[in-house]
Amino acid sequence: MSRVLVAGIGNLFRRDDGFGPEVVRRLLASGGLPEDVRAVDYGIRGMHLAYDLLDGYETLVLVDAVPGEPPGKVRVLEVRDGDLGPGRLDPHGMAPVAVLAGVRDLGGRLPRTYVVGCHPADVEDGIGLSDPVEAAVPEAVAVLRTFLAAPVGQGAG
Repeated sequence: MSRVLVAGIGNLFRRDDGFGPEVVRRLLASGGLPEDVRAVDYGIRGMHLAYDLLDGYETLVLVDAVPGEPPGKVRVLEVRDGDLGPGRLDPHGMAPVAVLAGVRDLGGRLPRTYVVGCHPADVEDGIGLSDPVEAAVPEAVAVLRTFLAAPVGQGAG
């Protein structure tokens, strides 16, 4: 049985940076996840995510705000080990590249990794998603459900 970790990451106190946690919250609230899938709102707890990845997950799906235009556009990206440079793991923050690179430093291996991302409109201080990013949340949940229903590694496209 494959094991999949869906990780919502981002800071909900920085408007659209809270996209990942909100998507994971709604995914969990809608229920019906496959038994081999664990979904967690990591927020900005990068060290927690790095240590959880040592548990031998075969696939990681990060849900996060990603740079780009237009605001509210949902994208699926695959992250390969070669995409990661050196990163310094900050025990008090969430820098995804540093977290993923830090897994190797902790003696683990990077699982097959994807990002379900959304282009933000506003990452300034504040609570609540902008209208275009709020409208993208149901789409991201649907993308995750489709991805999780496919055989491991076949869900990105």
